Amino acid sequence: MCGINVMINADSEKSIEMMMNATVHRGPDHSGFSRVSDNIFFAGNRLKILDLSDASNQPIWNKEKDAVLIWNGALYNYQDLRNELLNLGCEFTGSCDSEVLLNWLNYFGTEKISALKGMFAFAFADLKKKQIFIARDISGEKPLYFFQNDKNWFFSSETKGILAGNDGQLSINTTQFLPYYYYRHSFPDSSFYQQISQVLPGEIMVLDFSGKLLSKLRMGIPHFKSNHLDQNVFEETLKDAVLKNFNAERPVGMVLSGGADSSLLYSLWYEETGQPLNTFNVALEKKYQSKYNDPYFAKYLGKKYPSFHHEILVSQSDLQDNWPEYIKSLDQPIGDSAGFLTWMVAKTAKEKVKVLISGAGADELFGGYNRHRAFNQYLKHPKIFNFLKAFGPTFLFPASWKKVLQSIHQNPDLTFIQMAALQPIPDQFLAEFQRWYPQDESPIKNALEWDRTFYLVNDILKIHDNACMAHGIEGRSPYLDMDLLSMVQAQSDNDNLIGKKFIKTALQNRGLGKIAHRKKLGFGLPLLEWFEEKEFRKWVFDPIREMEKTWGPDFPPEMRKLAADPERSEKKQFLQLWNLFILASWLKNNE
Repeated sequence: MCGINVMINADSEKSIEMMMNATVHRGPDHSGFSRVSDNIFFAGNRLKILDLSDASNQPIWNKEKDAVLIWNGALYNYQDLRNELLNLGCEFTGSCDSEVLLNWLNYFGTEKISALKGMFAFAFADLKKKQIFIARDISGEKPLYFFQNDKNWFFSSETKGILAGNDGQLSINTTQFLPYYYYRHSFPDSSFYQQISQVLPGEIMVLDFSGKLLSKLRMGIPHFKSNHLDQNVFEETLKDAVLKNFNAERPVGMVLSGGADSSLLYSLWYEETGQPLNTFNVALEKKYQSKYNDPYFAKYLGKKYPSFHHEILVSQSDLQDNWPEYIKSLDQPIGDSAGFLTWMVAKTAKEKVKVLISGAGADELFGGYNRHRAFNQYLKHPKIFNFLKAFGPTFLFPASWKKVLQSIHQNPDLTFIQMAALQPIPDQFLAEFQRWYPQDESPIKNALEWDRTFYLVNDILKIHDNACMAHGIEGRSPYLDMDLLSMVQAQSDNDNLIGKKFIKTALQNRGLGKIAHRKKLGFGLPLLEWFEEKEFRKWVFDPIREMEKTWGPDFPPEMRKLAADPERSEKKQFLQLWNLFILASWLKNNE
């Protein structure tokens, strides 16, 4: 929806304007800034989604001019919150979610932030109490970064904003090469720039006007409204999430891969409204389409649930032609080829829509990855898995099972961390990952929570936000609706949390069993096939070798070995090679 920027203890209109200009792509419809007090500036870039008038331009002030808000996102329960505020005597001049959020924070402070259902990152200033609230939604759908030097603070939706406010004088954070190599992204509290950190999902920071951090608070996931969980409860909850997420005053479209998750979202939308939407998917060259068959399944869904469907052809030449522009738009490096594909989809979609829906979050909430099934079997039969690791003839196993057996550890937490990594993490580094591993639930729930809070937030949601915002589009993910999170948290039957049973049953009940049971391949480029071609390898390997000459001493040993001589890599390391290529391209662009 928007880009936000905050400066505390800085007295430079030029700096806040530079920050605002650096994030203008996130809100191309309006940009503005306010001096909140002598030493505090708020700036916002607005993408108009609800209330297309100028009344909701940011920063948005209350009538008394003693409270001001900038924010990025969408508030899906704003009508309910508005009614509650009306009962308290609050007056409104319009009907948008921005005014509701402003008044909600002004009335309740931090006390009822957990009542907000939506995706958001915001900064709110209470001029009466001389306090500032900074917060990020519990799913981390919207990014928020900060730089702190004593009582000087810079906050921004992107690191680009903070760099602009600091004249770009920040060095590369080489400590993040470790998580990047094994997981494709930085640690959750860090970035690839020294001194730029992330506000964690669900975190609330309270500062006074002098820049003193008064407190850090955490949002919680509320209890689910029903103790009875079945297929009907799931579908009704998801249907409600669909209707809320698809609500906008600008055109809405979908990334429709023909997979189970996006297909169910579109099916529910069409059943409820009968309105076809613009849908988009990626089509690779014909010689790859028997394996990468999203277009076939998207067309199959369209026979029952029509849409205005657009296939976006992506070839090697399209990749290479668009690569410089893509890398330039990339705020932080994330070694996932789905990032480029999502960026290409958004580049086409921006001509038709301003909101782009995805199925992100379904795999993490409902156990859709192969590693979830493998981990569940390991928990049921640990002795068998440990025996196979110790004595099994590994040459008889397929590559996927070799990786599973390599991941087995006496500690179940470390077992799943290894299963989810691109390759086994050496023992000396495991503690740095383990400190982020959840400890509050059963082993299977902790594993799903790891994927939701570590992988989903820092990989999938980041690339979806970055790709959409680069083209002035808002990305939304209905599976991360708060009521669905509450429903999953209330689920006690571990088997129901594995294999996306609710989603697949919903599709089967609609005669879409072929989609429910299609082989899961993932959303990405045909890298395995492209790496067979000499010219493609040269295009990728040359920048990797150049990167190693400069940054190699800061790499983990396995990363440096691969970067120094990528030609000697094993075929199965194609994901790590692509990971390195993205990093090499990003580092060169940000020298």
